[in-house]
Amino acid sequence: MARAIVDVTGPAEVELPCSDLTPTLEFFIGELGFRVETIFPAEAPTVASLSGHGLRLRLAPGNGAPGRIRLACSGESAGRVLTAPNGTCIELVAADPPLAIPPLESAFTISHPGPAPRMDAGRAGMLYRDLIPGRQGGRFIASHIAIPAGGPVSDWVHFHKIRFQLIFCRRGWVRVAYEDQGEPIVLAAGDCVLQPPRIRHRVLEASPGLEVVEVGCPALHETLADHALSLPTGRNLPARDFGGQVFRHQVAAKTPWQALGDTGFEVRESGLKDATRGIADVRVIRPAGASGVEFGPHHGELLFGFVLEGAARLGHAGSHRLGAASAFAIPGGTGWRLDECLPGFELLLVVAPAA
Repeated sequence: MARAIVDVTGPAEVELPCSDLTPTLEFFIGELGFRVETIFPAEAPTVASLSGHGLRLRLAPGNGAPGRIRLACSGESAGRVLTAPNGTCIELVAADPPLAIPPLESAFTISHPGPAPRMDAGRAGMLYRDLIPGRQGGRFIASHIAIPAGGPVSDWVHFHKIRFQLIFCRRGWVRVAYEDQGEPIVLAAGDCVLQPPRIRHRVLEASPGLEVVEVGCPALHETLADHALSLPTGRNLPARDFGGQVFRHQVAAKTPWQALGDTGFEVRESGLKDATRGIADVRVIRPAGASGVEFGPHHGELLFGFVLEGAARLGHAGSHRLGAASAFAIPGGTGWRLDECLPGFELLLVVAPAA
């Protein structure tokens, strides 16, 4: 819990203006299930404090907006909007709404970091750079994330409502605790992690200069805190199912490079295709004698590339020079190629669904 700058001793209340207490009390108690905590004066009440559903309200005479309350509920109640006698709007929402995945708007995109890449402040002191302009209609998001100073991270136990999410460490290292996956892991440069849907996790510490690439679906998704769970849990259940997927930590130092057919390139596989049950796959490719390679059309929703190191030229809808930290997305049904790959060139590739 964050340290308070004032000495708070009692419960916090949201005050709502109420000129006629009796019917408003009957509404909040009878219709919504709140209960009275305090009420006064006894002979002609005008002020009352109510509690319920994790919320504390104070109804009192006064001016101002009557307020709006969102209450999570199940069954057919979700979707209704009620109005209390004092004017407060009560929006009844689904307690756990299904994940909304926008329709795909496939487009070729390319992003370069520039001499001074813009990175916006995000959650827990992390800096974010958007790698897919337009986000394919909101279906996918890819971010270049940095923690320049390193050190302990002011994170908390949380989880994401997602279809899939992966983290690839480009530089430095980060220590993360994951639900039921034993002791915290260290994600080092070249390593990759699949964070299956709703797995609880917490970022603990990072090296100075940490950089990771995060790819997920959909682009807009909720991050929810879990204040009741402590990590690590003391359990190691590598086969535990999270929304049809399993946690996977691919360690680059333990994963050999293999020939990519007869292309003159080689590939380091991640194993995420199996861990996601075919929803996505991740691999890193690099030249092994050749300076270029051609790829036929893919048939996935997304083919995303991020240049980890080095430089090359991308052939698709023209010719585009790629440098370190350049990123691109190729629409399905179209081919592409790499040329003029300089020594040290390495490319992260993400395909969804896995092909």
